[in-house]
Amino acid sequence: MSEMPSNNRIRAMIVWWNRMRVMTIKEYLQLYRDRILIVFMVYAFTLEVFLAGSGVSMQLHNAAMWVHDSDHSFASRELIHRFRPPHFSIDGEVLNHRESIELLDRGEAMVVLDIPPQFQESLLNGDTTSVQMQIDTSNPVLGFLATSYGSQIVGQYGLEAAMKREGMSLNELAIPIINEEHRVWYNANQNDAWFMSVVEMLNVITMFAILLPASAMAREKERGTVEQLMVSPLTTFQMMFPKVLAMTTVILVGTLITIHLILQPFFGVPFRGSLTLFMAVTALYVFTTAGIGMLLATIAKNLAQVGMLTALIFIPMVFLSGVWTPPENMPPVLRYFSSIAPLHHYIDASLGIMLKGSGVALLWDSILAIALFAVATYGLSMSYFRRQLG
Repeated sequence: MSEMPSNNRIRAMIVWWNRMRVMTIKEYLQLYRDRILIVFMVYAFTLEVFLAGSGVSMQLHNAAMWVHDSDHSFASRELIHRFRPPHFSIDGEVLNHRESIELLDRGEAMVVLDIPPQFQESLLNGDTTSVQMQIDTSNPVLGFLATSYGSQIVGQYGLEAAMKREGMSLNELAIPIINEEHRVWYNANQNDAWFMSVVEMLNVITMFAILLPASAMAREKERGTVEQLMVSPLTTFQMMFPKVLAMTTVILVGTLITIHLILQPFFGVPFRGSLTLFMAVTALYVFTTAGIGMLLATIAKNLAQVGMLTALIFIPMVFLSGVWTPPENMPPVLRYFSSIAPLHHYIDASLGIMLKGSGVALLWDSILAIALFAVATYGLSMSYFRRQLG
């Protein structure tokens, strides 16, 4: 008699796994039939990441610079010569202030250096003199860098000119001098391509983790097959989880393609940590973010609404992730939302694994935050879906 309940449990388990297998295969077949979405995924995981890594730079490189030299002396020429590549590029000379303003207004010049008359004479006599830098700060990041580099160049030249006039060198000064030595960790060459390409890959993962499961559920609604699923013996979990499982594996394959075919061959992005740990964290994050997609799918009535809701969720997630604005610079309310945003913790964990070689001992808090967010999103989506079924 005791064997009968045991056999029933085994049969029930076999039936349960068969249903999960069939539903997962169905999701793969539905995605395979959507050729436009497949092409979009291939583009996003390859060309889009490549363009982000090769076409976006936050460093000052060959900033277009024009000069208004009213002195035409040896000192003015020496100062101008110090504004050289890779930061600045001397494109020409202007004759008056109006011409310099026109160049800045048209965007042909980013920096205009204005050297006054008697510049060399003032330096030789020890009199106070000044130069003017007019900078186009339409891009505030590059404008700030141009201002910073220009101030350093002019300040260093002024100090050297004063020491030369007194017949001294910097090593002969009796005052204390602070020698500033920089040690850049994890990206010694400060290569923007490493950061931009990796972050773009993480953004692509986020977008598809929301979009793919949500679009799969929206297709069921548009085609009317969701009603067939409702009257089937499938549970809510058996209807939702295969979509998440299938789309998660597809995104993981796309991630591996990006790492091995784009990041490492084209940009030389190092992978200092464990690839297995990175893929495990990525799978957890995709599973978490797919919960958001499933929640959107229960709200949306068709695929078009899914697309709009995805954009509504995805864009704030990117801005709250801390990639473009550090959380420390955000208002207190946004700082709080950034601390609970899953993309923020995923970026910290991914950069830690890839560029720093960090392990679970250092990243456990970020991984735990992602897992807690997964519990919350799936709890909401499944409860809301059950209410729809009811």
